[in-house]
Amino acid sequence: MTDSTEKKGPTFAATRRTAMLGAMFLMAVSAVGPGFITQTSEFTMQFGAAFACAILISVIVDIAIQMNVWRTLGVSGLYAQELGNRLLPGLGWALAALIFFGGIVFNVGNIAGAGLGMNAMLGINAELGGVISVAIAMAIFLSKKAGVALDRVVVVCGAVLILLMGYMAFTTNPPVGQALTETVAPVLPEGENINTFFFAVTTLIGGTVGGYITYAGAHRLIASGHTGRENAQQIGRTSVMGIIVASVIRYLLFLAILGAITAYGTLQSTDYDNVAASAFLTVLGEWGLRVFGIAFWIAAITSILGATYTSVSFITTQKTSPRVRAWMFAGFLVLTCGVYLSLGQAPQTLLIMAGAFNGVVLPLGFAVILAAAWFKQSSLLGGYRYPKWLLVSGTVVWLLTIYMGANSLTGLAELWQGG
Repeated sequence: MTDSTEKKGPTFAATRRTAMLGAMFLMAVSAVGPGFITQTSEFTMQFGAAFACAILISVIVDIAIQMNVWRTLGVSGLYAQELGNRLLPGLGWALAALIFFGGIVFNVGNIAGAGLGMNAMLGINAELGGVISVAIAMAIFLSKKAGVALDRVVVVCGAVLILLMGYMAFTTNPPVGQALTETVAPVLPEGENINTFFFAVTTLIGGTVGGYITYAGAHRLIASGHTGRENAQQIGRTSVMGIIVASVIRYLLFLAILGAITAYGTLQSTDYDNVAASAFLTVLGEWGLRVFGIAFWIAAITSILGATYTSVSFITTQKTSPRVRAWMFAGFLVLTCGVYLSLGQAPQTLLIMAGAFNGVVLPLGFAVILAAAWFKQSSLLGGYRYPKWLLVSGTVVWLLTIYMGANSLTGLAELWQGG
């Protein structure tokens, strides 16, 4: 799926805006998939208002990472694995293998989420719902104008998610003042400590900017052809807007769950083993389960699209023909759907595990981006003068992701054994 763009004439500005918008929302909706809903709901139940601080940390980390990733890849016009191979032969393909494996893990969770969402929304069997969702995604990728279809779908779905989360947050009337206070001065509940809190932060970061999500928007931007030094400022602004969109949805969901917990204390149980479903049911009754199903399915189908698109972009090059790429999209969908149908792990555990795994992979891939920006500006970025403040902030965040990724390894093993 590579779009051809005409860089002359009066329509170029509008074409660039459309491309930037599509890339921005692909990144945003990839970051707010079923794993995001599950993680945010589960950790809000665990940490209460203190989880607002985890959200703030994740937003700061997300912005620093995405600004560097978009700026480096966008200016160079190279996919991340191509950039890695230019730095050190074979490095890019090693990164591609890790991202591709992480994409498989995440997409299995996405498909599980789509099935769960369809079950809550329409009452159909969850496995059948997952298969139907995969078929819808496959139809989009195999269409003649797949790039245009992908951009339009993710923009519309992103807008709908904001409306649904905003409605839920307004309905629950959450303690906004307490949430704002604990954003900067968190008070951990009894029984929780800094290690469990950092595992939550790492999982949240991994689920919203780790693994394939790190590169989803930037790779889509490269495919549209709107790259190079002349677009550097616009590329930077768009990356921040994508994180802001994802963060708004994330914070609205946090407030909705917090409001439900504060108002009702104990949430009604459901058959879905999902805190968000319980919160929606408790606040809105049976209609709440339908609203939850709609939100969860939209989050899942857009993440299926993002995971498939970006994972395949890591095992292809920009010279790969659209036809070959389309069938690789289909193959990836069939593979992950097959794993989903055969895997017995509980969806909630799987979704949280996916975020934790990507949190571990994150510092490895981000190191490639920073190395190119620090040491190869002349050869890989065409002499572009990379902002030093951006490099420094990215390096600080990279060190933080190493620390959190190391801490999450223990939590990831315990989660798997406990699942």
